[in-house]
Amino acid sequence: MDNTENFLLEEATIDLVHKAMKKGELNCRQLVEMYLERIDKYDKKGPTLNSIIMINPRALEIADELDKKFKESGLTGPLHGIPILLKDNIDTSDMPTTAGSTSLEGVIPEDDAFIIGKLKKAGALILAKTNLHEFAIWGETVSSVLGQTLNPYDLNRTPGGSSGGTGASIAANFGIIGIGTDTINSVRSPASACSVVGFRPTIGLVSRDGIVPYSLTQDTAGPITRTVEDAAKVLDVIAGYDVKDSLTAWNKGRIPKSYTSYLKKDALKRKKIGVLKSFFGNKEIHNEVNEIINNCLEDMRKNGAIIVPIEENIDSDRLVNEISVHLYDLKAHLNIYLNSLGSRAKVHSLSDVIASGKYHEGIEENIKTAQTLDIEMPEYNKRLIKRMELRNFAMSIIAEYELDAIVYPHQKRPVVNVGDAQVERNGSLGSVTGFPSCVVPAGFTTPTHSAPIGIPVGIEILAREWDEPTLFEIAYAFEQATHYRKAPLNTFLHK
Repeated sequence: MDNTENFLLEEATIDLVHKAMKKGELNCRQLVEMYLERIDKYDKKGPTLNSIIMINPRALEIADELDKKFKESGLTGPLHGIPILLKDNIDTSDMPTTAGSTSLEGVIPEDDAFIIGKLKKAGALILAKTNLHEFAIWGETVSSVLGQTLNPYDLNRTPGGSSGGTGASIAANFGIIGIGTDTINSVRSPASACSVVGFRPTIGLVSRDGIVPYSLTQDTAGPITRTVEDAAKVLDVIAGYDVKDSLTAWNKGRIPKSYTSYLKKDALKRKKIGVLKSFFGNKEIHNEVNEIINNCLEDMRKNGAIIVPIEENIDSDRLVNEISVHLYDLKAHLNIYLNSLGSRAKVHSLSDVIASGKYHEGIEENIKTAQTLDIEMPEYNKRLIKRMELRNFAMSIIAEYELDAIVYPHQKRPVVNVGDAQVERNGSLGSVTGFPSCVVPAGFTTPTHSAPIGIPVGIEILAREWDEPTLFEIAYAFEQATHYRKAPLNTFLHK
């Protein structure tokens, strides 16, 4: 008997699901069935977002197991029965992990990634693997495995990337929690483009074990969710020390009992927030985004924040082109992962991938360039030195202005159309420094025929290293004061 008439699936949160379960209005099987119906209706038909690579074939079986445990002893953990949408460059021992590449099609890793073990232990259910820009190499979310994912707010546009399949599917309510990875912009870009929350933690807070690497100097995983509260709950679960990722040893003593304790509606009061003026565009194409972000700054002011303009110049394109080490790391770090696959895969190095021809033409230039670069090159060491200088420069700005955080538009202009390359994104400051940053919905551009409620715009908030608590305070207080998140009309269906 269906007892879900009081439960509204659209915009559901962890808390709302657990309350419905406790009231007997919902069980895990019903929840999974509702999401599978939505995926079928909107991802494979209708607007055909094309965000889901694979549904977990055991999803309903796992749901039944979780329902049985719930009847016996209640919630099995903080994420009991919560469907997870997982970027397909994160290892799952019971489903293929392709990194979006036909060169890895059908390859099932030996073990779950460390964070997958933590999610499962917390009661979560991996519902599906999502599309990404192949090997997470750029920002439009197109792969040889699935092709192009579309933005649910404007089907002519990309959803950002590289975690765009996760961003689009969370925006479209195909699951409750998304997990992405971020090397330059990749969690926060789809958050900005799809009116969701994208959280990039401090490097070393979350293990990278079992994640197909791009650049271990800059890689991390992070939550993509519809609310800041859900992002905090996920980070509570996935943060922690992992013996297989020595960088996580630095998080010892730096993880609070729960990030949710920093979710305070009045937390903007007396927060000193710097506005990085050089991360705003100054051409006509930038006007709408600038206006939206300036409105957000006014929202912060009204809620007690002290807004401080930062005059120092940081060039976000220079950070990507002259300081970021992603393409220098790619060959060496990806080769370690591919070689570890052994007989399960037909490719064991980047050169094997190139020789196979089994990749999307859009990544050819980047992977062939990466094949000529190496971590032994003098230029690589020069970039590492510049990276340290940037970290010190960013901290000196925070110290000089006595700031709690720095804010700026994540992307200077609206996310690009399908077929265009992503431009003018500002996420590189967080990824190159390794500092934590979070993108939250900031509003929408003017509606058009193809974008009936407008194109989403995200504001990025950056804090100092290991200061996730302050980041959550500011992001949550801003979210609660503004509620700029809206579901896309293309996939909005009342029960």
